[in-house]
Amino acid sequence: MTDTKAATITIDDKAYELTDLTEAARAHIANIQFVDAQIRQLNNEWAVCDTARMAYEAAFKRELAKT
Repeated sequence: MTDTKAATITIDDKAYELTDLTEAARAHIANIQFVDAQIRQLNNEWAVCDTARMAYEAAFKRELAKT
């Protein structure tokens, strides 16, 4: 016997089976997932830029200390 479990998504602490949702609701879920991925990507890019900025600032301060 195979135990198959329907795909679910949880929003506001309530689980929804994807098969029970309308096509429009599933499209909204896909859009939410896409935007969440974009936010994660932008946060990663922000972290890279922030790290680079700190390195440039440190290099600038070292350069000023030479004079």
